[in-house]
Amino acid sequence: MHSIEQLQGLINKAINDTKYTEEPVELYEPISYLMQLGGKRMRPVLVLVSTELFGGQVEKALDAAIGIEIFHNFTLMHDDIMDKAPIRRGKATVHVKWNESAAILSGDVMFVEAYKLMIKVEDSILRDVLAIFSDTASGVCQGQQADMNFESRNDVSLAEYLEMIRQKTAVLLAGSMQIGALIGGAPKDQAELLYEFGENLGLAFQLQDDILDVYGDPEKFGKQVGGDILSNKKTFMLIKAKELATGNIADELNQWIERNDNPTAKVEAITNIYNQLKVRKLAESVMEDYVQTALDALAKIEVESNKKNLLRGFSEQLLIREQ
Repeated sequence: MHSIEQLQGLINKAINDTKYTEEPVELYEPISYLMQLGGKRMRPVLVLVSTELFGGQVEKALDAAIGIEIFHNFTLMHDDIMDKAPIRRGKATVHVKWNESAAILSGDVMFVEAYKLMIKVEDSILRDVLAIFSDTASGVCQGQQADMNFESRNDVSLAEYLEMIRQKTAVLLAGSMQIGALIGGAPKDQAELLYEFGENLGLAFQLQDDILDVYGDPEKFGKQVGGDILSNKKTFMLIKAKELATGNIADELNQWIERNDNPTAKVEAITNIYNQLKVRKLAESVMEDYVQTALDALAKIEVESNKKNLLRGFSEQLLIREQ
């Protein structure tokens, strides 16, 4: 089996070799620009890993893997517009470099291009693959809308939050793996187990992200620590703290949520409240439960144990991030 680095190399080469030369140029240039910004390419890597897990050839899965990556970048392009984000991977976002209309339309074309690549799978699995991809795409959009709805709500429950991150983050990891498994010749029940693995791993990853936003080292984490606190983002940390806080602690938490005049003090104060309520340990416990559920599903997959080592290693690479 290939290493993750080798698979990343195959994907990057395929992306670099793809030229969007259609007219009008203004429609296709933003696609090339965004796709060339890089990234870890973990979703398409998971397609290829899952194909190899069942003895398939990565070359047969490469088109679908690139389709997944194009779809993922399409969601990023539209997310950046909704978030009014100026920077993506150190470069100007598409709507800043061009304009919002160009970004919306180019994103729409990316969605179409993703489907064009997905339909290149073998006819025997085409209906199943397209059903998974369509459900995945709908789920990601539903998750994004739920996340936006949460911005104006103060009563978001943990159950609602976990369902939102399942849709927004986890289903794309899971769908990528299920599609790769089918391309590799996996029986449907085995492909579904791999979906379960990916879904639970995706949930664990997002919870880890919530934790690192508060407690991570900004240089190693790659993001501003405390960004979720400053934006009052509904994360596991904040929702659980509001659920547990009583009396003076609840009053203090609500006061800091309303304040935006001193960012440094706000991050410090809310982090102290999280510490008092032991919210980090609670988040880590839930995260570890999802990891274990993922590994339990992986254990049920009927392939040689050594073939699963890459996915076990990927789990560790995904979750053990520098703090």
